[in-house]
Amino acid sequence: MLRPLDTLPKAHLHLHFTGSMRHSTLIELAREQRLHLPDALEQDWPPRLRATDERGWFRFQRLYDIARSVLTRPEHVYRLLRETAEDEAAAGSRWLEIQVDPSGYAQRFGGLTATLELVLDAMGEASRHAGVGIALVVAANRTRHPLDANTLARLAAQYADRGVVGFGLSNDERRAQARDFERAFRIAKRAGLLAVPHGGELLGPRSVAQCVDDLGADRVGHGVRAAEDARLMERLADRQICCEVCPSSNVGLGVAERAADVPVRRLFEAGVPIALGSDDPLLFGSRLLRQYELAREVYRFHDAEIAELARQSIRASAAPESVRKELLKGVDDWLSAK
Repeated sequence: MLRPLDTLPKAHLHLHFTGSMRHSTLIELAREQRLHLPDALEQDWPPRLRATDERGWFRFQRLYDIARSVLTRPEHVYRLLRETAEDEAAAGSRWLEIQVDPSGYAQRFGGLTATLELVLDAMGEASRHAGVGIALVVAANRTRHPLDANTLARLAAQYADRGVVGFGLSNDERRAQARDFERAFRIAKRAGLLAVPHGGELLGPRSVAQCVDDLGADRVGHGVRAAEDARLMERLADRQICCEVCPSSNVGLGVAERAADVPVRRLFEAGVPIALGSDDPLLFGSRLLRQYELAREVYRFHDAEIAELARQSIRASAAPESVRKELLKGVDDWLSAK
């Protein structure tokens, strides 16, 4: 008998704010506000995407921006996070680090600080509602000026003891060098925040190495292209730098043709810590539990290895030590159950 994956305690470390929205909620909010959605977000959902060229990435970002446009009132933010927390609990996720760029909402919610405080308040309410620990990663945008990233890093640092645990860097990694954002990450690291930039998704292993060398990455968002460089994998393993691997997203964006082509097994066997993530379920059509199902069905992980994947996600998280111990014990209990 296979152990049920939804009862395995795990941490979810790669989930974007807008992308965590339920598809049904997107449709409902759009209709309430009489907002037109393209076919790709309605009857042809989930959209067929391929972001390995600039035109494809532009289409992905356009759909993401359209989805963001339905979140116009504070109650929408509360709803999104409450439903996300419920979905996490249903998947066995007991700790979530959700990523947001406040500048994407600042104009409608009263500025960067007001937006961040709104998200943090809604996050706390959602956590209590669903019984899932939730923390926030503030993310800068690679396509914007590094000075904007510095501003966000200072903002994140101000809330380092109020729910913000990390500082990220997202969007198209082909558009800017990691080193351009070194100052922002220095600000964040000085405040005790984890450095969690994206890298090694649309570009190769050098992108991962730059995140580590230039930004002091504690984790790398995606990082799957590290599998193309044995020495880099050895470095990641030696330093226990976790890769937040999102198989369904990799396929959805054309980084891999099939789930079987995502090098989860290669990274794992090289000793690189892995935290499976769903990235943007709203656009890719699957949540965290499906990534663990792929580990079993496609990558042929047996239950002891799946348990280790869950442990790696917990160890790489910013959860308090007491929470980590409790979750790790839960993983051991899951594995010992007959």
